[in-house]
Amino acid sequence: MIEPKVLKGFRDFLPPQESSRRRLVEKIEKSFRLFGFVPIDTPALEYADILLGKGGGETEKQVYRFSDHGGRDVALRFDLTVPFARFVAEHRSEISFPFKRYHIAKVWRGENTQRGRYREFTQCDFDIVGSDCAAADFEILLMMRNTLKAIGAGELSIRLSHRGLFNRFLEKIGVRDKSVEILRRVDKLAKIGEDQTAAQIAQAAGSESARSIMEFLGSAKPGQTFEETLAALSGFAGKGPDTDRLADIRTFMNDTGTAETFILDPAITRGLDYYTGIVYETFLKELPGIGSVCSGGRYDNLTGLYSKELLPGVGSSIGLDRLQAALEELGTASAGGTWTRAAIVCQSAEESGRLQALAEIFRAENIPCDVFLEPKKLSQQFVLAEKKGIAWAVIPGNGGITVRNIATRENTEGLSAAQAAALLKAAQ
Repeated sequence: MIEPKVLKGFRDFLPPQESSRRRLVEKIEKSFRLFGFVPIDTPALEYADILLGKGGGETEKQVYRFSDHGGRDVALRFDLTVPFARFVAEHRSEISFPFKRYHIAKVWRGENTQRGRYREFTQCDFDIVGSDCAAADFEILLMMRNTLKAIGAGELSIRLSHRGLFNRFLEKIGVRDKSVEILRRVDKLAKIGEDQTAAQIAQAAGSESARSIMEFLGSAKPGQTFEETLAALSGFAGKGPDTDRLADIRTFMNDTGTAETFILDPAITRGLDYYTGIVYETFLKELPGIGSVCSGGRYDNLTGLYSKELLPGVGSSIGLDRLQAALEELGTASAGGTWTRAAIVCQSAEESGRLQALAEIFRAENIPCDVFLEPKKLSQQFVLAEKKGIAWAVIPGNGGITVRNIATRENTEGLSAAQAAALLKAAQ
């Protein structure tokens, strides 16, 4: 006998868990659609050179890569952004710009597992491609805020910065050529602390540069306003298009009354190489230890890997699994159970057709129902309905239909099919 088991970092989802996840995805999709974004899908498996052309960093070491039966070098997607860049380049003539898309799907990374982090997990991405303006940057930020509030994530802190501003500062102190290495080290600041970060930067760029960089990062002080931090950063690097962009975005925040959600934090850099402009991460104030649940940024040069036409893009990604773990800890996750509202009990094998006919009446009213397939004692069918998380049992009879509340054991008798449907619909 083969032992039934799943790989480390992978999971099965039983109906209550999967129902809760699906409800969460429905809320997220609804928020995306409210902003006029449209869905796409891409293959889970891509040519390795497509995925790894600009992934960079630790992610490349985590990719599931292998040769297929045809000897092709292929890999499972490690995020949804790189496949999206390939998608845009390949379908350039079939889509209109600015193109606003969302994509909710599984991705794979062979990384160490921990709370809310797995090797197979689901990302919820949303991007705008074909527009390089502050309005596009801000719309993504506003979508992040609105979506997380819509699903009950509680008080948020969206921390943002600008890669261009940091790179101009690095150029000013003479270490622009080491920017990729420095940015990756700064990206780990929250995990390893200031001392270790400074030591690692010193190894890459020298002690004097490390001191300057840590001073730059320290310009965002507790209680300081966005405007005050921006002025401090401008003092280090001077003013430029990046500081103008951040100022414009701040104006939009004030115009929409959402300014309190956003914090300017130069330590936000993001680890992937393809980010070129604004970058951001989202933290739940009630669960700071769980890490960022929604992050992203601007990646103006990503499609240049697959096309001579450089299309600017900006987007963000929600880690569904980490977010689900956070909502469960906060007690705001959608309840498990099932969408099925009613179980139509079976008392005779010959009546199966009539039971399905009754179910069709309910389904026409958008009432999900489960027709039990084999005749058993009513008490056994009530227990089965309860185990399945079904709220109501429907018992057809010669004197009309009886609808039973599974939780309270109360019966409503002598109903017509239309009356039973109305009762179930009112209880939804």
